[in-house]
Amino acid sequence: MSANYKYATVLEAIKQLRSAGFTVDFNLEENALTANSKKYHKDDFEITEVYRYEGDSSPDEEATVYGIQSNDGTKGILVTSYGMYIDEISEDLLSKLSLK
Repeated sequence: MSANYKYATVLEAIKQLRSAGFTVDFNLEENALTANSKKYHKDDFEITEVYRYEGDSSPDEEATVYGIQSNDGTKGILVTSYGMYIDEISEDLLSKLSLK
């Protein structure tokens, strides 16, 4: 997992990830990520890039951008904001998405 370079904005991070082949948009469900009508459970993908942004004035401005590669070769992006879906996703998935 890489987070060595921090882009100035969330949009810049997304743009760079897209140019690196992370073209699919992942979404969160209760116990899986979804993309292109497929479900990816915690053992079906790896987080290869992580960029975290903290708002200067409000926790509502916090976001994390993940570069994700699934076992079937799908590469995409998941963007979460502070508190987003936290109560709606499984503990296993939340643990995988936690920054170490």
